[in-house]
Amino acid sequence: MDDGFEIRYRDRRTGRTITEPLSYTFFQRAFQSSFVLGLFHLLLNNSIFCRFYGWMQARPGSRRKISRFVRDYRINVEEIEYPLERYPNFNAFFTRRLRPDARPFVPEPDALSCPADGKVLVFQQLREGAQIPVKGAPVPLERLLDSEEEALPYRHGSALVVRLAPYDYHRFHFPDAGKAGPARVVAGRYYIVNPLGLRRVPGVFWRNRRAVTRFDSNRFGRIAYLEIGGFAVGSIVETYTPGPVERGQEKGYFQFGGSTLVLLFEPGTVVFDDDLKEDSGRGIEVHVRAGSRIGRRVVK
Repeated sequence: MDDGFEIRYRDRRTGRTITEPLSYTFFQRAFQSSFVLGLFHLLLNNSIFCRFYGWMQARPGSRRKISRFVRDYRINVEEIEYPLERYPNFNAFFTRRLRPDARPFVPEPDALSCPADGKVLVFQQLREGAQIPVKGAPVPLERLLDSEEEALPYRHGSALVVRLAPYDYHRFHFPDAGKAGPARVVAGRYYIVNPLGLRRVPGVFWRNRRAVTRFDSNRFGRIAYLEIGGFAVGSIVETYTPGPVERGQEKGYFQFGGSTLVLLFEPGTVVFDDDLKEDSGRGIEVHVRAGSRIGRRVVK
């Protein structure tokens, strides 16, 4: 839960409650002051600034930020694909791949795997049949998907939300084998996607730039797979080829910034794990690693 300017979550591996680092004083002031928040949206919350900021992270001089970032956020360098000196700029490190054995996907065929590292909220049945009640700010499916027709299969269904902080591993994966269609981009802004941002701008999820993919999974039916950009996200990059995909296969990555995934499931296809349902019911995010089990298929 978040209290004031603090965002607390449970680490699923250790069970500990942790206060998330929120070191950017400007952003804290922006959330507190309507005037500063207005200036932020006017001057910085736009594609020009976000692309410029992303370009800066790709400059060779940004390499000097890597070692401090690793130290400040205690990044496990043993999991990273290459030694730090191999990354030519900060964005190359930010979008880093991990070693093949760093994120094994659960082998049980009926298990649902988490598609990315991040803070998880689950919703077993959507509110009023067609809304995700994220942090007290209901998200209508038709606005999220930018289509009333595409929202219909998910009425009374289930939803998974995975919030990626800037220090998380920023590649995302398919949670099951199946067939993925092409990603459809929905234009939007670049609002901050953490709980403090949701509190001040309730429509963040449908206001932000996002990509929507229809994913017909083998075990969990038709899934709407959304990548939602956040502040300073240079772009959402899809690395998969539409067509057959495998469980754990990389789907794409976010460039610099904090971002969110939303997966929508049809009714009666998935049951989320009890601990995640309990914590989500109390508004508590849970940090989960990509590949970890978060639910199971409903056997009919």
